[in-house]
Amino acid sequence: MIRCMILDDEPLAIEVLETYIERIPELSIVTKCTHALEANEVFRNQQIDLLFLDIQMPKITGIEFLKSLEFPPFVVIVSAYPDYAAEGFDLNVIDYLLKPVSFERFMKAVNKVSDRIKSKKAEVSEIIPEHSDDFIFVKADKRLVKINFEDIIYIEGLKDYVIVRMDNSRIITLQTMKSLEDRLPSARFRRIHRSFIVNLKRLTAISGNQLEVMESGKVKFLPIGKNYKDDLLNLIQGSKL
Repeated sequence: MIRCMILDDEPLAIEVLETYIERIPELSIVTKCTHALEANEVFRNQQIDLLFLDIQMPKITGIEFLKSLEFPPFVVIVSAYPDYAAEGFDLNVIDYLLKPVSFERFMKAVNKVSDRIKSKKAEVSEIIPEHSDDFIFVKADKRLVKINFEDIIYIEGLKDYVIVRMDNSRIITLQTMKSLEDRLPSARFRRIHRSFIVNLKRLTAISGNQLEVMESGKVKFLPIGKNYKDDLLNLIQGSKL
């Protein structure tokens, strides 16, 4: 399922895109936003795979918003203005649709996105050496990078990327949390939230729905998801660490 956001300040345009999305089984609407600040808040808390983005909006344009995203999703621009097409493609948008958009043209854009997602999954699925008892290899910056388990403090998921946090560095790799979790030894690492995996040896305390670890000499608070809390507490109370 491709999780979609519509970002447009025109109600009619939103309604048209919503109708088109609902006609395609592989697409799912996560949210509809009318301005960039609202959309930015959603990106902080939810996974978005595909953004249908208008250009002319109040306060901040679609292009400016796209440039502000550190890890943008796949983007299809939907605009009444053709003047921004070149700049959009410079920002690696998948397609540029001119309003009013026909369903046939919309489908062509979705097919491009689907093909790109399949290509990305194929790249991530390239053969990567399995972990030993002490380390794992991940693909980052077109290299296979070795990471020692003892150096990992926690792992953070961010859309299609995973950030491996260490004391004085971080490594960003293109893969899902689930795929990386499956390659980590469960005796040393535990999922504590939809977006976090923690090195159990780096855990220093639990307070309510937060877990404490030490990162670069400072206390870092990580959220504990309600679906993971019982498992974590049973593990600790059973003295399995």
